[in-house]
Amino acid sequence: MLKVMHMLPRTLLHLNVKAKAKGKTALHGVSKTTFRVMPTDLDVLMHMNNGKYLSLLDIARFEWIARAGLLQTMRQRGWYTVVGSQAITYRKSLQLFQKFTVETKLLGVDERACYIEQRFVRNGEIYARAYVAGRFLKRGGGTLPMSEVAEAIGIDPADFPLPDDLQHFASTLRLPSTRSAAPSVWHD
Repeated sequence: MLKVMHMLPRTLLHLNVKAKAKGKTALHGVSKTTFRVMPTDLDVLMHMNNGKYLSLLDIARFEWIARAGLLQTMRQRGWYTVVGSQAITYRKSLQLFQKFTVETKLLGVDERACYIEQRFVRNGEIYARAYVAGRFLKRGGGTLPMSEVAEAIGIDPADFPLPDDLQHFASTLRLPSTRSAAPSVWHD
């Protein structure tokens, strides 16, 4: 039983079993992924560790990608996704063995990334909320513009405009390209 609680087996379970059992979801809809707080999710305060929330967001996004039909296209083209930036706000603690759902919704795209909101929900109440900027990369190296991703999956980026507040989020958190310098200089 403990093996199922670690991240790789947990991810594979959601990706290969649960996503298939749930069937397709609309790209613009809300995908719901159910979890239970397991002993390996706890920290010394005996509630779910803040870092575990981020790991479970990954699993919920993978399940959403699979259910929305993106995974097959990504595999065929040698693409994968990474988190470019994310911000999370914690409201209430999740306790041992509590069941909860991570709701995932695409909010919009710009030329560089897709922006997703994810919520930890228990009994209809938000316990935590995260905003995630996801980038698409090529296995052979390099990043993909969202226009190329949109064309491959048959959507119009204009159908997913980036809300103004997320444009600010994106520009505030963005670091220079990996091909540019990014020195660590602190200002007093």
